[in-house]
Amino acid sequence: MPKISEEAMSAKAESFYHRLKTRRTIRGFSPDPIPDSVLRQAILAAGTAPNGANLQPWHFAVVKSPALKREIRLAAEEEERAFYGGRAPDEWLETLAPLGTDADKPFLETAPALIAIFTKSKVTGEDGELKKTYYPKESVGIATGFLIAALHEAGLGTLTHTPSPMQFLNKILKRPAEEKPFLLLVVGYPSPDCTVPAIEKLPLEKIASWS
Repeated sequence: MPKISEEAMSAKAESFYHRLKTRRTIRGFSPDPIPDSVLRQAILAAGTAPNGANLQPWHFAVVKSPALKREIRLAAEEEERAFYGGRAPDEWLETLAPLGTDADKPFLETAPALIAIFTKSKVTGEDGELKKTYYPKESVGIATGFLIAALHEAGLGTLTHTPSPMQFLNKILKRPAEEKPFLLLVVGYPSPDCTVPAIEKLPLEKIASWS
């Protein structure tokens, strides 16, 4: 990467911050289809993320089939009803209350695409044998951040959905046991009536320090 001037560096950093600052998690999605080419390029961007020993311990399962999205919604809502109905601590439910979330997840069917992101505990080596991965959660977390940023840059909205447990995704999407669901990313255009909560991000002095 060629070195650029401090002024250019600062301008690029500020521009990127302002682009990402407009990103918001949404729950109201339009059913309008999105190009496969955009999803492919965003996943390729995610695949450039740093990761333990370059073993790339991730799998991105894109779901566009209405039947599969329906099956995923039903399974997710079953887990969510258990969560809101007694599994979640009261403190957690109180924290979620201002966001207006509940066990009903219609966006899992409405959105044109879901991306189920899996963490691989093992990958197949060049010798055909399974080998252990290193720092898989951290690696997949970074890759997921890249993916969300890439989709936002393309003009798409996202929602990180994490029903717990998520093993139903392995069954529905026929993924092997050495892959563990990390999260379900809902992707699409915001619906015309989409609203988001009024929230604020912490200022720099609250999230960083210099020594």
